[in-house]
Amino acid sequence: MEQIWVYLAASPLFGLTATLVAYSLGHWLYVRCGSTPLLHPVLTAVSVLILLLWLGDISYASYFDGAQFVHFLLGPATVALAVPLYLQLERLRKLWLPILISLIFGVLLGALSALGIARWLGAGLETQLSLAPKSVTTPVAMGIAETIGGLPSLTAVLVVTTGIIGAVLGNGLFRLLRIKDDSVKGIAMGVAAHGIGTARAFQLSQQMGAFSGLAMALSALASALILPSLIGWLF
Repeated sequence: MEQIWVYLAASPLFGLTATLVAYSLGHWLYVRCGSTPLLHPVLTAVSVLILLLWLGDISYASYFDGAQFVHFLLGPATVALAVPLYLQLERLRKLWLPILISLIFGVLLGALSALGIARWLGAGLETQLSLAPKSVTTPVAMGIAETIGGLPSLTAVLVVTTGIIGAVLGNGLFRLLRIKDDSVKGIAMGVAAHGIGTARAFQLSQQMGAFSGLAMALSALASALILPSLIGWLF
């Protein structure tokens, strides 16, 4: 085992292997514990990887040399969301106006609330600007953060944290608010919790996942168009 560890730690294969093993462990634990959202596989996997890199004194750059293979698959996985969305095309045609209004208000509320709370708590300008795109999928959020003067690396952490919180608390909040329509829940999850929330939505229902995927993609587009102008106006 020691020889295997030495080999993996010095090879790009380490990042790929560690990511797959951590997520598999997280998914096994998630299923064994009755699919409780508090043990969402992404949350468990991230925690395990952080602990592993810290204990092994391994830099993130070395880890990502292998993990980039998984990162590459984010693109095809996102495009594949078009398949369940196509199955909901007829329903989508009837709901385009409520969806459009929800997206615009969701993007504005998500950004303005984050900025307001951060400013109220005394966060610096750079931190505030990094928080603004927290509800957008990671690649787009990092691009927006760089454009408006935030820190892309900090934004990436905030995006993942937001997604995990949405995946963990989202369904319970829907029950509390007595929201039963899967299309409504999907739009809310996609706008607020992007990719991680969409993955959780697909676990709950195909319809919810399809609308969450749509909301995630459209909110990323809307954020890229709206946030730079909004930040320029506010600051």
